[in-house]
Parts: sequence; structure tokens; C-alpha cells
Amino acid sequence: MENTPVIVSPEDAPFPLTEVDKWVLSLTDEEFKYHDWEDLKKIIAENNLSVLKRKPSDLRRYMGWTAETKAKYGSMTNYLLIHRLPKTWGSPPFTPSSKTPFDDPSDYCVLINDWPYGLTTDITHIVVWSRTIIETDPETGDMTPGSRRTVEDFVKKFFADRLGPDGGSRVLWFKNWVALQSVRSLEHIHVMVKDVEQDVLNEWTKELECHRLRN
Repeated sequence: MENTPVIVSPEDAPFPLTEVDKWVLSLTDEEFKYHDWEDLKKIIAENNLSVLKRKPSDLRRYMGWTAETKAKYGSMTNYLLIHRLPKTWGSPPFTPSSKTPFDDPSDYCVLINDWPYGLTTDITHIVVWSRTIIETDPETGDMTPGSRRTVEDFVKKFFADRLGPDGGSRVLWFKNWVALQSVRSLEHIHVMVKDVEQDVLNEWTKELECHRLRN
């Protein structure tokens, strides 16, 4: 049947599985412990991103969907360019309006993550895609101090300030090290927000005029 999920064994995973992923696949959903806000704060503060995990059934579905998508589109990048990212971006290598990440709204796109980590229900997982390169350290694969400051400033202005005086305590963000990225050819950061109303999420993720192709 067309809607039957593709089952992929760990040995045939369409992206590198971490040791945490392999352990999660041995669990049932009932045995899985969701990441809550305090857990996320600790993981991100320690930059211990490899322990972030999806619910077992979601991870299996994500593996199957990724395998199916790569077979149909050739790559995850092609799928995202066709279905999720602004048509005005064209294809990589992109030509951003600004060399500074998140400086120009035409250079970034805010979307709810289609495949979030296993989070408690009060947390929303957002991905901000960028056609401007976010500089990383070639030796560690992690962000440079300068690029980290740039992203911190953007996240504060775009997300935290919108939520009012307590916004800073309701927003977390990280950028996966290169080795942990499942979509390596497209720049993106992850933003976690707590107790945010749907109308605010809609405002953040609405399509911008600068992202529309003109006839």
C-alpha cells in the first residue's frame, strides 16, 4: 500500500546511527524517556548533543522516510529544495544577500521540524535554515566563537524578545556538529521553545514575501 511505512534495519540506515540511536532502537515507546526542558538545558549547556534522541517509533519512521526520500529525490537536499525551502534560493552553492548569517530575512527560513526529537509536549522543535554559511572549526566541526555570537544575537532578537520579559528562559538553540548532521549540505540551526502559543509559531514560520518567486 502507498502509505505503508518503509522498514529499514539499523544495518541499512540511510544516515549514520549514533550509539544512542542504536540503543533507542532496542526500546519500546513505553520504555522511552522524553527530553524535558531541564534535560535539554543541561544537554545544550554541556554541548553533549549526541545524546539527543527521537522516540523509538519516530526514529524507525524517520529512517524509513529518509531511505524512501533519498530513493525518490536522490538526496535530502533535493527534497528540501523542492518542498520546504524558498524557491528564490535556487540550488547550492547559494548566493546570499548578506555574508553574515541571519542578517537578511531573505537568507533564512524558519520551519517547524518535521522530525523532532523526543520532547515533552510543552516544547516545540524549530529548524532555521540558512543560505549563508555558518562558520565552523574545521578540526572540531563545531561553531567558531564568532559564529556562535552571531547566532545567539539572532535567536535573542527573533525568538526570545518576541516572548516578552521571560523569553530568554523559554528559548534554547544549538547547531549540530558536522558529524551529527543528517542534512550536511544545507546550513541550519535547531531552536527549542517552551510554552509558545500556536499564533506565535505561525507568525515565526509564515512565508515571507522575499521568499516568493515573482512572475
